[in-house]
Order: sequence, then structure tokens, then C-alpha cells
Amino acid sequence: MDPLATTAEDRADTTGDATADKTADNRLAPRLRELARRTGRRYSAGHDRPLGGYLASMTGFGAYTAAWATAVRLRGRPLPDRPQPWDVVLTSVATFRLSRLLSKASVTSPLRAPFTRYVGPQGPAELHEEAQPEGGRDTVGELVTCPFCTSVWVVSTLTAGQLLWPRATRTAMGALAALAGADALQLAYGALVSRSTGND
Repeated sequence: MDPLATTAEDRADTTGDATADKTADNRLAPRLRELARRTGRRYSAGHDRPLGGYLASMTGFGAYTAAWATAVRLRGRPLPDRPQPWDVVLTSVATFRLSRLLSKASVTSPLRAPFTRYVGPQGPAELHEEAQPEGGRDTVGELVTCPFCTSVWVVSTLTAGQLLWPRATRTAMGALAALAGADALQLAYGALVSRSTGND
């Protein structure tokens, strides 16, 4: 008798194991979903917190940064031993300005409109908007109206840009830093004019 030949009993055992594994998988998925629901209810304490959306956003950010890291590695760009202080300052100012431009500026409101609702003006050329709660758009709405949240994506993009296209990225960051400086001068000038004319 061939020692490698499978008997009907062996095949039945294998089929039984596969069925048991499938049954275990079928029971595991509902358990995990119920655990996630219970965790979400306990965490939110009666408030509406879109934890699933936040998890999707974190996953998307992880994939985004992994794609940039892969591109940097494939291009063979060496990483610097340490960031230069001037680059850190320039990246900070450029990130601040671009994040506010994307998340608060009136002129970029068409980009946010599918996920937000207009509430009112918030400052010079800036808007106050709220995320739309329906249709799963709340997480994206929160992300695109929050300069702190947007800055995480912006700084990752600018950092990758400095590694892949350093001259072009630094030129763009210089322009954003100049725009931030011009904004500060406009606000300072406006405050000075108001004070000198008594229109407080």
C-alpha cells in the first residue's frame, strides 16, 4: 500500500478541519465587530465620536507615508544625519501657512465644501466651517477644517519633497514662508491703522 496515499478517513478529517476553521472564522468576525462596538460606546460616553473614520484616516495616513518612504528609497536618496535648523524653521513656517490655506482660507472653500457646512467668517479671509455629519463625511470634514490635523499631512509631504526634489520644494516653502510673513505684516499694519485712527 502506498504510504502517501490518502484514505477516505484522512480526507474526512481534512474536510472536517477546514469546516471547523471556517466556522471559527465565522464566529470570530462578529465577536470582533461586537468588541469594537462596545469599545466605541464605552469610549464615546454618549457623544458621537467617529472612531471608525479616525481609524480609516490613520490607515490612510500610514499608507500615504509608506508610499513616500518607498519613493524615497527607490530613488536612492540618502537621509541626512540630522535636520538642519534652518530647514526645520522653514518647514514649520511653510507647514503653518499651507495648512491654514487649505483648512481655513475662503478661496479654498470649494475643496472643503463636499465635506463641510459654512458657519461664518472667522478672521481675515478665513472661514468657520463644520463637518457634515451625514454620509460618513464627518471624519474628512474634521480633517479638512482642522489646521492642526492638516499640518500632519502637509509636513509629511514637504519632508518627502525635500528628500526627492529638494530645490523645488525649498523654493515652494520659501514662497509659503514669505506669504506667512506678508500676512503678519498685513495684520500688524491693519492693527496700527486702527489704533492711529481710533477705529478699535
